[in-house]
Amino acid sequence: MIYLYASLYLALFIGTGILLAGLALPREPLAARAAVGLSLSVVLMAWLPALPAFFLGFRLSSVLAGAALCAVLFLAALRLRPRDAVRGGFGPAFWACVLPMLALGSFLLFTHTLSPRADGSLWAGQSTFGDLPMHLAFIKSLAENGVFPPVYTLVAGDLPLSYPFLCESVSSALLLLGLPLRAACLAPQLIALAAVFCGAYQLLREVLGHAGKAALAFYLFFMGSGFGFFYFLGGGRGNFSRIFTAFYETPTNYVEENVVWVNPIVDLLVPQRATLFGWAVLFSCLYLLCRLTFARDRRVAPLLGLMAGALPMLHTHSFLSLAVVSAVLLVYALLDRERPPRQLAAWLLYAGLAAAAALPQVLCFTLGASGAQHFIRFSFNWVNAGRDNYFWFYLKNIGLVYLLAPLAFFRADRPQRWLYGGGLALLALCECIVFQPNPYDNNKLLYIWHFMGCMLAAGLLWRAAAGLRHRRWRRAAAGLGVFLATFGSVLTAGRELVSGYQQFGAAEVRAAAWAESATSPGALFLTADNHNNALASLAGRRILCGSGSYLYYHGLDYGAQYDAMQRLLTVPDESLLEQWKIDYAWFSSYERAAGGAEAWYAERYEAVYSADGVTVYRIR
Repeated sequence: MIYLYASLYLALFIGTGILLAGLALPREPLAARAAVGLSLSVVLMAWLPALPAFFLGFRLSSVLAGAALCAVLFLAALRLRPRDAVRGGFGPAFWACVLPMLALGSFLLFTHTLSPRADGSLWAGQSTFGDLPMHLAFIKSLAENGVFPPVYTLVAGDLPLSYPFLCESVSSALLLLGLPLRAACLAPQLIALAAVFCGAYQLLREVLGHAGKAALAFYLFFMGSGFGFFYFLGGGRGNFSRIFTAFYETPTNYVEENVVWVNPIVDLLVPQRATLFGWAVLFSCLYLLCRLTFARDRRVAPLLGLMAGALPMLHTHSFLSLAVVSAVLLVYALLDRERPPRQLAAWLLYAGLAAAAALPQVLCFTLGASGAQHFIRFSFNWVNAGRDNYFWFYLKNIGLVYLLAPLAFFRADRPQRWLYGGGLALLALCECIVFQPNPYDNNKLLYIWHFMGCMLAAGLLWRAAAGLRHRRWRRAAAGLGVFLATFGSVLTAGRELVSGYQQFGAAEVRAAAWAESATSPGALFLTADNHNNALASLAGRRILCGSGSYLYYHGLDYGAQYDAMQRLLTVPDESLLEQWKIDYAWFSSYERAAGGAEAWYAERYEAVYSADGVTVYRIR
C-alpha cells in the first residue's frame, strides 16, 4: 500500500503540472505541453510541501498539506481545461531522442543508487560513488529531524545548509510517506530526467524549426564529446581497455591530460541532483523565453515568471543561466522597433514575478547561507589555468561543436544568433568569475553555452549534408561527423554501464539500521570523516565532522570540528566529549584506521551495539 500511496502522490503532481501547462499553452502541440507540464510538476513537487514546512517543519503534515494544495490546483485546472482539440502530437523525432536517453539515464540511476547485493551491501557506480552519500545524508536527515530550512548534519554546529535543498526535499517527502530510501531517491529523479529530455528537445525544436536538426543538436549535446579518445588509442590493448576498468580515466574525464568536459548524462544528471532538477525546469523556461521573445507570445509570461522564480532553491546555477540569457534577449526585444508596447509589458510581468519569487531565496538562502561569502571571486580561464593553449583546451574537450559553432553563427538566423549570444555571455562570465569554492562547478553554466553551440552546429551540419549531391557522400560525411562528435561519450557511457563500487558494507548497513531505530534523530555521533559514512547517509544521524570533500566545497569553516574529531579518535578526553556534547562513539574499520583509541572508550562506556566489526559506545 505504501507504494500505491506514493504513486498516487506523484501522479497528482504530474497530472496537475500537465493540466496547468495545457491552460497556459492552449495552442501548443502535445510535446510542448508535456515538456512544460513535467517541468511544472517538478516545481510543484519541490515547492508545495516546502511552503507549509516553513511554518510546520518538514513533517508528514507539511507533505500532506502540499498534496492538498496540489489537489486544489488539479481540480481547478481540470475544470478550466480547454475543450478544443490539441494541435500536433509528439512526432517520431521526439521519441527517437527522449526514449533512448531516458532508458540510459534510468538504467544508470537504478544500478548506481544503493544497488543491493546478496550479502546486504549497497553499491554505487563510478559517477555516483562520490556525491551520493552526501545527497542521502541531506535527504534522510531532513525526513528524520524535520528542521526546515535544513541544517548540516555532516558537521556539528547546526549550520544552515548552503545548498539548493529543494532537490533533496522532494525525496524526503516520499520518505515521510513511507517509501524506503532507495525508492524515495529514484522516483523524483526519473520524473526530473524525463522533464530534462522533453524540455531540451522542445527548446531545440522551437528554435531550429526542424525535427531533424533538433534531434541532431539533442544528440550532439547529450552524447557529444571532444577528442579525448585519442589519448587511449595506441600504446597496446591495455591503454584502451583501462577506459572500462580504471577509476575515472575516460575520454571525457581524464584529468591527467586536462580532459574535463564530462558527459552530461553520466557525470551531471545521474550523480548531481541539483543539476538534474535545475535542468528539469531550465530547458522549459528557455523554451517559454523563446516563445515570449521570438514568437511574441505574451501568454507565457506569467508561467515563465513563476517557474523562473522557483529555480534558485532547486539549482542556483540554472537560475543564473536563465537570468543571463534573459538579459541578452531583453536587449533583442528592446531593439525590435516593431514590437508593440504590450510585448514589453509581458517582459515586465515576467521579470517582476521572477524577481519577487527569487530575490528572497537568493538573499536568505544563497547569499545568506553558511560560507556563501567565500563563493564569488575572480578567476580566469575556468579550470585550464594555463595548462593548455586557451583554444586547444576547449577544442580537445568539446570537439567538433567548438570548431563549428563560430562558423555556424554567421549562417544562423537572427533569433538563433541572439540566443547563442546569451550563451556567449555565460562563457564570458565563467571565464572571469567563479561562483563557488570549486572552480570546476562553473561547468553548470558553461554547459548551457555549449547547448546553444550544439544548436548552431546542428543547423550547419544539416545544411552541409543536404548540399552533398550523392547519397553515398552524405552517408560517409554523416558517419564521420557522428563518430568524431560522439565516440568519446559512447565509450564513457559504456564504462559507466559496467562500473560498480561498494558504497556501504553489509555490516555498516545493519549498524545504521540499528542506529535509526534505537537512537534519537538529534543524537550526535563521533565517527571518522570518510565520505561514505553509513550512519549519516542511511540513518540520517548527526556526526561531528564529515568529509572535507563536501564541507570545504560548500565554503564551510569546519576546522574546529575536524580537530576535535582527530583528537577524539586518537587521544580522547572526557572534557572534549562534553564540550561537543557527543552522544555516541561509532567504531568501524574507518575509525580504527584513523586512530587507536577504541580501547579508551571500551574501558569507560557501555557498548550498546556490537556486531560484524561495528561497535557503538553510549557516551551520555
